[in-house]
Amino acid sequence: MGQAEAGGQRLSDGERQLLGQARRAVLATIDDRGRPQLVPICFVLDERDDGGVVIWTPIDEKPKVSPDPLSLARVRDIRARPQVALLVDHWDEDWSRLAWLRIGGVARLEAETPPAVIEALRTKYPQYAGQRLDVRPVIRIAVERVKGWGAFP
Repeated sequence: MGQAEAGGQRLSDGERQLLGQARRAVLATIDDRGRPQLVPICFVLDERDDGGVVIWTPIDEKPKVSPDPLSLARVRDIRARPQVALLVDHWDEDWSRLAWLRIGGVARLEAETPPAVIEALRTKYPQYAGQRLDVRPVIRIAVERVKGWGAFP
């Protein structure tokens, strides 16, 4: 894979490492009343050969409010307003080790999860081993900007 670009700025090694090690992120969408909606997500980072940065998050088989993945609030929000934000952080009782990344991008729903993304998700999250990620929708976030603070790994 090639070098990563995010809105014209390269991910630093520390930013890339924080994204690779983080077990979850918080996805922010905007609902139809203009209110922010937050949901914790599992995700993987994809540094594209063309220089772009993409984050993938599946609509997995964990219990949801509705069995229809297309009826989820985050999916409805993304379809109506694709601009999203992610917050990824590292917490430590030693505050000199705190770090966070705020990522802005454009999300879209893909009908199926690409095989390489399934493999990456299953490697990062063994809980996905028995889930049918290949037939479930996935959210693809094209990263446009990254802002970070703190002590990156």
